[in-house]
Amino acid sequence: MNNLYVYCEIEDGIVADVSLELLTKGRSLASTLGCKVEAVAIGHKLDGVAGQVFPYGADVLHLFDDARLNPYTSLPHTSILVKLFEEEKPQIALMGATSIGRDLGPRVSSALGSGLTADCTSLEIGNHEEKKENKTYKNLLYQIRPAFGGNIIATIINPECRPQMATVREGVMKKEIRNAAHKGEVKEHDVTKYVSDTDFVVNVISRQMEKSKTNIKAAPVIVAGGYGVGSKENFQLLHDLAAVIGGEVGGSRAAVDAGFTEHERQIGQTGVTVRPKLYIACGISGQIQHIAGMQESSIIISINNDPTAPINTIADYVITGTVEDVIPKMIKYYKKNTK
Repeated sequence: MNNLYVYCEIEDGIVADVSLELLTKGRSLASTLGCKVEAVAIGHKLDGVAGQVFPYGADVLHLFDDARLNPYTSLPHTSILVKLFEEEKPQIALMGATSIGRDLGPRVSSALGSGLTADCTSLEIGNHEEKKENKTYKNLLYQIRPAFGGNIIATIINPECRPQMATVREGVMKKEIRNAAHKGEVKEHDVTKYVSDTDFVVNVISRQMEKSKTNIKAAPVIVAGGYGVGSKENFQLLHDLAAVIGGEVGGSRAAVDAGFTEHERQIGQTGVTVRPKLYIACGISGQIQHIAGMQESSIIISINNDPTAPINTIADYVITGTVEDVIPKMIKYYKKNTK
């Protein structure tokens, strides 16, 4: 009763990174609240899920294993979560802001009348004082996300309804093993008690899945360019530098919109969130929408011909100059001083 629940996305028996990130964050939140973290796995052939989620802090794993539940379809997964939450009455429920989470979250929250905050970038526990009613709400979930195109950061609370539901973008939370030897309780549920035949009116005949050719989320070094790079041709300099130092190339939304680079390389609020060891920002002004997607980088180097660019305020090192002048020198120096 009143624990914190995380819905785990699973593909081919592997728990998605965003779910492990939420278990890591959920463990931190649950420790503050003094409650348990419970994971929910829905699908087929889920034998290996327990070994994946318990090291990240899950105390309980709810298993719903049925061949009809894989691949994901909206209705049965919604029915299972709605009935499970009605039975268990969690105080918080989290899921990834993925294509699945964005489909499932609103359905579940609507059925429960609980409300939902989408695309959160931070979660915290805190209190709220309602001065008109002279009432204080304790230990609420602060659901924090950019709003109005990223121009402000909104903190949203849900004082009355439960569960407090949120979807969280992949990459904004750290994925961290809490205890590799930790073991929790596995609860295997009878799926037939949670679904009906009408939940399976949609039958997936075939699936076409293509993995992205780039993997900037996992890259330890990222060379990112903005509109200030100037052209698609100049963006090739970033690729040259990335090739020399073993990194990946990313871009701001402005650079993507201008056609300088592909959308799959977009970093920021409307792209992917990254946290590399080294982030080299080239010709990026530093709008809040972009900073939200890379501010957790260990070291940030800014290359910009505008010394007052906002990106410089969060950069560890600032190089004032044009991309055309600085990047070739970096490539030449690196080649000269490495074996």
